[in-house]
Amino acid sequence: MLPIPIHKTFTYSVTDEEANYLQKGMRVAVSFGKTKLFTGLVFEIHQNPPTLYEAKEIHQILDDKPLVNEIQLKLWQWIANYYMCALGDVYRASLPSAFLLESETIIYKNEAFNNEELLEDDEFLIFEALQHQSQLTIHQVVDILGKKKVMPIVNGLIQKSAIYIKEQIYEQYKPKLVKYVRLHAAYTSDDALNSLLEELSRAKKQRQAVLTFFQLATSKKPIKAKDLETKANVSSAVLKSLVDKNIFEFYEIQTDRINFKGDTNSLKTLNEFQQKALTEIKTSFQQKDVTLLHGITSSGKTEVYTKLIQEVLDSGKQVLFLLPEIALTTQIITRLQFYFGNQISVFHSKYSMNERVEVWNNVLENKTKAQIILGARSSIFLPFSDLGLIVVDEEHETSYKQFEPSPRYNARDAAIVLAKMHQSKILLGSATPSLESNFNAQQKKYGFVALNRRFGNVQLPKIELIDVKEKQRKKEMKGHFSDRLLKLITEALEEKEQVILFQNRRGYSPIVECKTCGVAPQCPNCDVSLTFHKFKHELRCHYCNYQRAMPNSCAACGSNTLDTKGFGTEQIELELKELFPDYKIGRMDLDTTRGKFGYQKIIGAFEAREIDVLVGTQMLSKGLDFDNVSLVGILNADTMLNFPDFRAHERAYQMMVQVSGRAGRSKKQGNVAIQTYNPYHQILQQVSITDYQAMYKEQLQERWQYKYPPYYRLIKITLKHRDYNKVDTAINWLFKALYASFGEHVLGPTAPAIARIRNQYIKNLVIKIPPKQSLANTKNQVSKIKNTFEAVKDFRPIRFIIDVDAY
Repeated sequence: MLPIPIHKTFTYSVTDEEANYLQKGMRVAVSFGKTKLFTGLVFEIHQNPPTLYEAKEIHQILDDKPLVNEIQLKLWQWIANYYMCALGDVYRASLPSAFLLESETIIYKNEAFNNEELLEDDEFLIFEALQHQSQLTIHQVVDILGKKKVMPIVNGLIQKSAIYIKEQIYEQYKPKLVKYVRLHAAYTSDDALNSLLEELSRAKKQRQAVLTFFQLATSKKPIKAKDLETKANVSSAVLKSLVDKNIFEFYEIQTDRINFKGDTNSLKTLNEFQQKALTEIKTSFQQKDVTLLHGITSSGKTEVYTKLIQEVLDSGKQVLFLLPEIALTTQIITRLQFYFGNQISVFHSKYSMNERVEVWNNVLENKTKAQIILGARSSIFLPFSDLGLIVVDEEHETSYKQFEPSPRYNARDAAIVLAKMHQSKILLGSATPSLESNFNAQQKKYGFVALNRRFGNVQLPKIELIDVKEKQRKKEMKGHFSDRLLKLITEALEEKEQVILFQNRRGYSPIVECKTCGVAPQCPNCDVSLTFHKFKHELRCHYCNYQRAMPNSCAACGSNTLDTKGFGTEQIELELKELFPDYKIGRMDLDTTRGKFGYQKIIGAFEAREIDVLVGTQMLSKGLDFDNVSLVGILNADTMLNFPDFRAHERAYQMMVQVSGRAGRSKKQGNVAIQTYNPYHQILQQVSITDYQAMYKEQLQERWQYKYPPYYRLIKITLKHRDYNKVDTAINWLFKALYASFGEHVLGPTAPAIARIRNQYIKNLVIKIPPKQSLANTKNQVSKIKNTFEAVKDFRPIRFIIDVDAY
C-alpha cells in the first residue's frame, strides 16, 4: 500500500528470507516511478506475480515489528470502500507524517567529467560547489542559486554527464533525550570523596555543584543536569569542566515529550438521575452495541462517562474518548487527569509530529499511559489492540466530518464500525442529538437513555427573544446591543458574574463598502468580499488567506467614504471595551487561538475569572463548563437560520441550545438573551422553551417530504478547475451520464454559494439514494461513470471529488 491517491495496491518481489521476516503492517521503502522512493505498507504476502508489470524488489525493511495492526487495515478498507476514496489516502491520513519517510535527492559529481566550457553560469555554480563538497542535497542547491526552480538546471547537468543523482531516505522522528548526571565510579569510597572536596577547595563553583549533587542524591532518583544547574546555581560550563576532570559523567535517557501528571482521586458519587442513567446504559449495552445518551446541558454526562471508563479500565481494556474540538480537550483533560492520572494520552493536530509519534507507539505497545485516548476525529486511526469502549461526546457536531482533503469520513460513523470490529461498546452523548442518531434510536437500532435533570437540580436557563427590528424602530439600540441586553450584562457584571457573548463571525466586519458608488473590495482568488480586521488594519479572505492593507479610498471611484457593514467578534469586543471600560473583555476565535496553547490560555484566564466578558465564535458552544457564567447573549440568530443547507434549522437549534447551556451551571438559574429580526421563527420558539422533541418531529417531517437523510442517503460530486468553461462542459456531461442511471434522483448541476475558491471554479451534483436502493450497487455505478469520465482527454485535468454522506 502506498501513500498516494491510487485505489489499488502494488506487488513487489522479496526473497524467501525477507518473506519469512515480513509481517502484515510493517513498513518497507520501495521505489515507485523512475526516481521516487515511498514508504510502503505490507498489506499481503503472497505468491502471485503481477501480470501487467515486472515486480520490482523492495529497497529496505524499515520496522522490526508491525506498525499497523490487522483491525486497522480492516477499518482502512472499510473507509476506502464506504467513502469511495483511495486506500492510499486513508493510509496517508492515518499515520503521523513522521512515519512516512521522505526521500531526499542527493547530487554527486561525476569524476570523469572535465569539460567545464560546456556549462552555463548556474550549472557551473553547482559544479564548483561539488568541488568543495562530496555531495549536495536539492535544498542546498536551492540555497546556492537562490531560486525555487532548480530541477531543470540539475537535469541539464545530468544530460551533460557532469553529475549523477541518488535518492536517500531519512527518518523524521527524533526521540527526546534528557541529559542526566552521575558521579564517576572512582569516587565511591569516603577517602576518595574527602580528597576530592579538598582538591576543589579553590574552585568554589565546582565544589558547590558537587555538594548540591550529594543533597539531590539522597532521594535515590536519577539527577537531571538541568536540575543540578538550577539548584546549585551554576552554569553548564561548570558541569562540563567537572566531566572533563572525570569527576562527573553525563548519560541520556529517552523520555516522552508529553506526560500528564495527575492523582488518582476516587470518582465523584453520582446523583440518583446519573446513577439511573448509568444503570440504563449498562442494561442497553447487553442488547445493543450502540447507545445514545440524550443528556441536557449541564446534566453531568462527563461523570457518567468516567464511571463507565473506570469499569472498562478495570477489565484491562483501552478506551477511546472522542471530542469534536481541540478547545474541549483542554478542559476534559484536566477533569479526567484528576481521576485517572497518567493513564491518559491525547492525540490531535495541535500536537507536534514527534508528540503524535510517541502516542502512536504507546498505544501500539498498549502501555499503561495509553489506556485512555482523548482525541479529535483523527484518533480513530490509532493502533488499538484491545478496545473496550468508545465514547463520542457531542455526537451531533459537524467537526466530526472531514470535508477536505480525502478521506472524507465521519469519525462518529467510522467509530461505530471500529467498535464493531473490536466487539466493544460505543456510547454517543449529546444534549441535542443529530436527527440521524435520534432516528436510529427511535427505530430501535441503537439503545436510548435520557438524562433530563441538570446536576444539582439547577433549572435550565431563562431564554428571552429580543426583537431587534422593534428596538431599532424605537431607537433603543446602542451599536449592536439592544437596551435589554445591555441591562442584563450590567446586572451580571455588578453581581461579579461572567458573561459569554456569541457571534459566529470573526474579524471586525465582513463587508467594506463605498458609500458613493457601492463597490466592495473582493478577493482576487475567491468569489467573496474581503473581511476587515481592525487590529492589523487589513482586509482578509477567510477562504484562501489573501490579505492586503485597508485602502483609504475606494478603488473604483476614488472617494474616501468607505463604510463597514455587518459585524464580527472583533467589532463586538471593541464596542464592549467602550461600553464597559472598567471590565476585562476577552475574545476567543480562530485569530486568538493560533498557538499550541492558545485555547488553554483563554479558557484558563476565563476560569480564573480574569476575564469578565468573553466574546467568541462557535468554539464557545461546545461542552465547556464555567461555573460563574450567569448570562449568555446571542447577538444575531438570523445568520444561522437563513443558510442554504437542508440542515440549517437543525444546526441552528443545536448551536443555540448548546450556547445557552453554558449559562447558570452551578448555583442559580442563568439567563440567555437572543437578538433576532424574526422572533416568531419556529426554531427560535423551540429554542426558547428547549423543546427538542418538537424540533425533531418537525424537521423529520420536512426531511421525509423533501427526500433527505435520514430517509434518503446522499452522494455529492464536486468538480473543480481554473477554467470555467471546462467545468461547465464536464458537469453537463456528467449530469447526463448519471441521469441515465438514476433518473430524477440526480439534483443539479448547481454552483455553490461561493462559486470560486482559490481560483478554482466549483460545480456540484447530488445523487439521492432512496431507502430501498442498494448502496453498494449505486456506488459501483458511480465508480464506473467516474472511470469513463476520467478517460475523456479534455476532462482529465479536472478535480473529481466524491463525498459520501456529505453533511
